[in-house]
Amino acid sequence: MPQLDTSTWLTMILSMFLTLFIIFQLKVSKHNFYHNPKLTPTKMLKQNTPWETKWTKIYLPLLLPL
Repeated sequence: MPQLDTSTWLTMILSMFLTLFIIFQLKVSKHNFYHNPKLTPTKMLKQNTPWETKWTKIYLPLLLPL
């Protein structure tokens, strides 16, 4: 029964990684990126909540007099 020859595996794996790297670089280099994107200001909307117009006071049990 013949043995499996693994002497060329390293060369094949390294060439595969090199090929994938080159293909990826070519794909990315063809992509158009925006050079100077403008910031769009977001306006914060104030929401009216019912507890903002009322005066409330919270009493903690530990602060009550004895």
